Amino acid sequence: MFIKRNRSWSLKEHQATDEQVYLNRRSFLRGSSLLIGGASLSLAGCNMDSAASDSAITQSASTSDFKDPTLDLYPAKRNPTYIIKRDITPEEVNAAYNNFYEFGSHKQIAKAAQSLKTRPWTVKIDGLVEEEMELDIDVLVRSMVLEERLYRHRCVEAWSMTIPWTGFAFADLVKKAKPLSKAKYIRMETFHDPSVASGQKQSWYPWPYVEGVSIEEAMNELAFLVTGAYGKPAAKQFGAPLRLALPWKYGFKSIKSITRFTFTDKRPVSFWEQLAPGEYGFWANVNPEVRHPRWSQATEQVLGTNERIPTQFFNGYGEQVAHLYKELGKREILYR
Repeated sequence: MFIKRNRSWSLKEHQATDEQVYLNRRSFLRGSSLLIGGASLSLAGCNMDSAASDSAITQSASTSDFKDPTLDLYPAKRNPTYIIKRDITPEEVNAAYNNFYEFGSHKQIAKAAQSLKTRPWTVKIDGLVEEEMELDIDVLVRSMVLEERLYRHRCVEAWSMTIPWTGFAFADLVKKAKPLSKAKYIRMETFHDPSVASGQKQSWYPWPYVEGVSIEEAMNELAFLVTGAYGKPAAKQFGAPLRLALPWKYGFKSIKSITRFTFTDKRPVSFWEQLAPGEYGFWANVNPEVRHPRWSQATEQVLGTNERIPTQFFNGYGEQVAHLYKELGKREILYR
């Protein structure tokens, strides 16, 4: 007899927050506030009133006359395997509170990110593969089966969100790449264009942004390449047109606006690891017991609810990923 066992994060689909609830910005914005890192912030995203938040959403949702060529693929069907026991973070909160250092070191980069040109956009696959290729983003996206997944997102800055991502399994891209047996890691790289990304004019940063994962991590069922969110193509500040979501790792591992995947036998050194290896390690798995040098990881502030909750090992996804790290020491596994 077949017995279905629910995943550790799952619940019945009818228990997931209704779309109209999480998109109802007005009822959410009135009177809400939170405290992050000692600074008082509005839930609309960093001291923005509701009118300013609405402006940010309008800005993020609109790209002048640009119409995404893949718009007809949205909304994608939600995969009921990836449902979680938290309310979805309202879109206006997510859209107005983003780390995207290419456009600045603050969180209110939504307006600046609109200068990013997402078409034409090509994705290069090279290194230890059977045949190197360069793919138009629309050709790549249409070659994959898109689905929506609800994922927790945990920042190393000790705040978190729950996001309805749309995209495809990272494993599907690995299969398309046909890596050689010598390939052990995947090095990813984002765009580099200081003429549109003012943050890239800061010469002390090692541009372009680089991240890396092991082949085993990329092939894990949770590793997800994101093309959209909230039922439509991803807003530019989310990392359009292609970003990574690794829900068991701290958010800086989820590289945005990817242009290149290089298969290699050498472990990549990531952007933040180059800058501060003692604070931002390669593995970067969520661990409430290992304190960041400047803040505790024991709890997290849930954006959108003004709630502080205990942080879970692997962000609550240990059942699915802990086996990947059984050969490493506990501290290295879960943080470095």
